[in-house]
Amino acid sequence: MTVKKSPGKKYLTLSFKKSNVSTMIRKAKISDVKAIQALINEYADAGQMLPRALNELYEHLRDFVVLEENGAIAGVCALHISWEGLAEVRSLAVQQNRTSKGMGTALVRECLTEAAGLGAERVFVLTYQAGFFRKLGFFEVDKKELPHKIWTDCLNCVKFPNCDETALIIDLPRA
Repeated sequence: MTVKKSPGKKYLTLSFKKSNVSTMIRKAKISDVKAIQALINEYADAGQMLPRALNELYEHLRDFVVLEENGAIAGVCALHISWEGLAEVRSLAVQQNRTSKGMGTALVRECLTEAAGLGAERVFVLTYQAGFFRKLGFFEVDKKELPHKIWTDCLNCVKFPNCDETALIIDLPRA
């Protein structure tokens, strides 16, 4: 897979070897919300991530990027600003039949690039897929080091205070 920024465009174009597939990462649109929810909640139903309600997705739509493949949503990821210098990668999901093709990596990298552009110094994630994020340079951190996350989102979670997700963080390069 190769990734390149399209000149003058605000999205990435991806190309996969031996493929006639048209794939790009772009900011999510209102018309994507139901597909985003279906993809996220497929993983949530399997206990692999937290579900997202439609109203939450509409309210946070600007946080999301989607990986579009031949006009259909094949993956999704969100970047949420938590506090000064701190952002969170959320809701990473790729269609089950499209995993292990670099799509999740491309989505996370797009979010990390956006975070750096916004001035974030660190990006964290709460996940059941710690190994995936470690391969991208994230390292484990105690959830106590993320008090803004705990006292905003976590308080409203059905798993609070017995969260079984792993917290990881990455330091972004300074510009």
